[in-house]
Amino acid sequence: MACAASTEPPPVTGAFDLDGPWALSAQVALRPERFGALAYDFGTRKLSFLKNRTIVEVVNSLADHPDARSACRAAGIDDAAQAPYLHALSVLVQSKMLVREETP
Repeated sequence: MACAASTEPPPVTGAFDLDGPWALSAQVALRPERFGALAYDFGTRKLSFLKNRTIVEVVNSLADHPDARSACRAAGIDDAAQAPYLHALSVLVQSKMLVREETP
């Protein structure tokens, strides 16, 4: 169990719905960096690091695809290599930086 001053992120609970529609929250801005990007939530003032350019590509393209699986595939991530990206997306969902889009 992590203490309140812990620098470790809380464990991700639940599985990320790869087949659902997702988008970057309207309150979140991405700033490109050499390593990937910084994600800043203007509502919560939370800062997150996207550690490579591939996850940045996925996050930026989520709203352009019917589901997260399609966004991953468009970024060149095959199904066998999705695990670390699913974890990163799950963390972003947990921190409310990614939000589920409403389907009509």
